[in-house]
Parts: sequence; C-alpha cells; structure tokens
Amino acid sequence: MFTEKDLEQFSSKGIEVETVQHQVESFKKNFPPIHLHAAAIPGKGIHRFSAEEAQSLSNYFDAHFKDYKILKFVPASGAASRMFKTLFEFHENYNGSKTDLAAFNKDQSFNSPFSFFKNIEHFPFYNQLQEAVTDKGMDIDKLIENNDFGPILDIFLSENGLNYAGLPKGLLLFHDYPDGPRLAVEEHLVEGAHYSTDKNNISGIHLTVSPEHLPKFKEAIADKKAKFESSFGVEYQIDFSEQKPSTDTIAVDTDNNPFRKEDGSLLFRPGGHGALIENLKDLNGEIIFIKNIDNIVPDRLRGTTYLYKKVIGGLLFKLQEKCFDVLESLEDGNLNETDLVSIRTFAKNELNIHIPPAYEGFEKIEKIDFLFNKLNRPMRICGMVKNKGEPGGGPFWVSNENDDISLQIVEAAQMDLSEPSQKEIVEQSTHFNPVDLVCGVRNFEGKAFDLSQFVDLNTGLISSKSLNGKELKAQELPGLWNGAMADWITVFVETPLITFNPVKTINDLLRPQHQPA
Repeated sequence: MFTEKDLEQFSSKGIEVETVQHQVESFKKNFPPIHLHAAAIPGKGIHRFSAEEAQSLSNYFDAHFKDYKILKFVPASGAASRMFKTLFEFHENYNGSKTDLAAFNKDQSFNSPFSFFKNIEHFPFYNQLQEAVTDKGMDIDKLIENNDFGPILDIFLSENGLNYAGLPKGLLLFHDYPDGPRLAVEEHLVEGAHYSTDKNNISGIHLTVSPEHLPKFKEAIADKKAKFESSFGVEYQIDFSEQKPSTDTIAVDTDNNPFRKEDGSLLFRPGGHGALIENLKDLNGEIIFIKNIDNIVPDRLRGTTYLYKKVIGGLLFKLQEKCFDVLESLEDGNLNETDLVSIRTFAKNELNIHIPPAYEGFEKIEKIDFLFNKLNRPMRICGMVKNKGEPGGGPFWVSNENDDISLQIVEAAQMDLSEPSQKEIVEQSTHFNPVDLVCGVRNFEGKAFDLSQFVDLNTGLISSKSLNGKELKAQELPGLWNGAMADWITVFVETPLITFNPVKTINDLLRPQHQPA
C-alpha cells in the first residue's frame, strides 16, 4: 500500500506506519456510534451542590491550591471566520436595491445584519472600526444612514482593514471597559490570575495557537501582560504550542484508498481538537483547568465563574487525595475484605467507576488488581450546565463492546438517533457540556500520566471533503474531552448557566452578559 517515499513522508511527520494503517482501517469500518446506556442527570451521574457545599469546596481550594502546580489550558487556534457567516452572505448578496433593502429591514432577528448595524455602537470594536473607516476618507454614520453597508464590511472583515474574519477568536475585542476594550485572550489572563496561580503567585497559562497567528498573540500579550501583573499581583508564565504534525490524519478517496495529491504524495489533514491531547500531555503541570477561548464574561459577572472554578478544583483536590491514599494501600496489598469493600464503595459512589457483577467472584488479589487499574488513571471534574437548547455534546453513561459502563461527554454526531431507545435516552438528558474542566494528570507517585494511553482509538469522526474537484474522506481524532479522555476517571458537577457564555456569532457580543453594566 505504501511506497518508500510514503514511509519517508510518515517519518518527516513523526507518524508510525501502524498509526496510518489503523486510520485507513477506521475509514473502511467507520466509527460505530456511541452506545448510550443512560443520561447522566443530577443524582445519577451529576453532582449538584448546595450553596453551602459549593462554598466549602471553594474554601478547600483556597486552602490547598498552593500545594500544586496549576495551569490554565486554552485551545485558541480556531479561526473566527464562522462568526461572520451571516455578514459574509449579506455582503455578497446586498447591492443596495429596494428589494435588498426591504429584505435587510424585514429580518430583524438577533443574529441578522440589521441587528449588527443597528447596534454597531455597542460592540467593543466600534471605536476601532470608526477610526478605520475615517482613515479611508469615509464617515461610518453617513454610510449607515445611506444604507451603504459594503464599505463598512470591507474594512471590518478584510485584510485591507481590521481583518476580523482572518483573526482567531482570541485576538478579537470582546468586552468594553472604562480604560479600553479587551481582547478575548486578555480576559483569560484576568481569569488565570484568580485561579491558576501557585504559591509564588505565578499564573501559568498555555495557549494552543496556529503558527500564522503566533506572532500576533505574542505581541498582544506582551502589550498587556505588565498591566495585569500589576493589577493582580501575579507574574504570568505564558507559553504556546501548535498542533503537532504527528497528529495529522491520512485522507482517503471514496474507495478508502489513501488519497494522493497531484505530485503523488499522500494527503494528510489536521486531526481536529482531539489532537491537543498530545499538547496537554507535554505540559509540566499537576492540575490543569481547560476552558474554550470564547467562553468568558466581563469583570462584573466573574464572581460565579471564579466560585465554580474553585468548586470543581476543590472537589478534584479532595477526590484525588483520597484516591492516592487508596492506591498506596492497594499497592501495599495488606488489605482485608472490609478494606476492599470500603474502596469499592468509594470507587463506585464517589468516582462513578462501574463495578461489574463478576467482581464479586474475584479472588482477593484479582479485586486488588481490578481496583488499582481502575483508580490509577488521570482524573477530570467537568462542569455541566442545564441544557437550554444548545447544540453539542452532553453527559451520558455509555457502554462499550465489553459492556463496561462509564461516564462520557458525547457529541451529537456520535449518537445513533435513528435508534428509538437511543433517541429516548437523549430526550431524557438534562445537561450540556460547556467545556469547563479541571484535570489531575499526575499519578499517586507524582509522575505524569502518559495521556495517550487513555484514549479510545475506536472513536472519531469521518467527514466528506474535496480537493481540486476530487472527493475525499477526512478523519478527526477522538475529541479532546470525548474519546481522548474516555478512560479517565470522570466526575460531573452541575454549574450555573451564567458560567456558559460562548461567542459563536459576532452578534453574541450584544448579549447582556457581554455588555457593560
């Protein structure tokens, strides 16, 4: 199947031939849908804490965070272009005719171009855009008054102006303040100062970025870093990484044969955000918070965010400490049946670990081995918000081909909704994944887990693409918080809806939670 040149190409990317062969086989077999066992709901897979319990966990975090090296991990490589889809379509089709103007005025929905221009002064980038329009010899107010929207969109979106459509979300202005607007990445610096610091007041933040955007990220952070260090009394340690070439996946043609470009070389494509498990693995941290670049609020609404970051962090501290004590006992092996019953109860009730019926028939040493294997894994505490109709992944109990049941975050594309029983389980789901995680990535001996060993390679997504008019199929690796963390210890916690405020379209910045008071 592969030539000597192909093998050289694999080697240059750092990809093993066995990995490529596995990917090709996955195209042939396709990834089976995830089998949902039940929806994770409060009391059955999702912890719900009272105000007093939440405050207690927050206090526990405050009392113990100096014992750990804490980092904040922010996937920030995504382009913002999808935020402007509606504006692009409007710009392409609008020519100022009466028909176009009537259509513009008719659609006054929240995400419409009408809403964008009507509320343009309320965007944090308005002053910047106004100045750019003026520099081109035009007046933004007159252009809007004359329904001449094209020049404004040209300056706003294109590289000849602000180039907002060509920037990553992290470099867009998100919120306005008396001392000036802040980029999305700046807001993560502010957050990091409050919950990802160590005993030396060093705030560690890691951003995954695309190589073409790295210089601008560095420039933006260098420009604002000292200001926030002075404001919050911290020292930032900010570093960056890019998606590794070794995580690229091979593309195939419609017959599932490796797709070759015109020069005969094989086509590889980025493996999706699941590839970032390799970036996460390389971090020198013990406790790692993960949050998407666009899920932030202005200062006035951060109190609840900080509280629940500490809630899930404090819970991780407590569960991990207990788990480490148990692992030391299991490794020692000097346990009686009462000890094993206590450990089994802890594993099942507090860590959601499925204990199969066959366990009761195990010999003592088999029980010790089983429990040690299940507990000696990375741990993640995941915040979950009530589902208000958002598309995307949610928390479920799932079962695999070995009938092992575990808690997982499952995306809609992984489900078989044509199966009535599976659809019924989805309809019983109450919560949504906002990507609000804290992870423990060291074992009980203080050594870093090899996170690649806990990935479910039988999960992933296959999609149809094209290159130069030829159809092809592409493959995404198991998602970072889906299959890439499938074999982690997983605990779900209900968090308030205000902690979930993503910016998926540009008009989302007009929502009250992104506006000044």
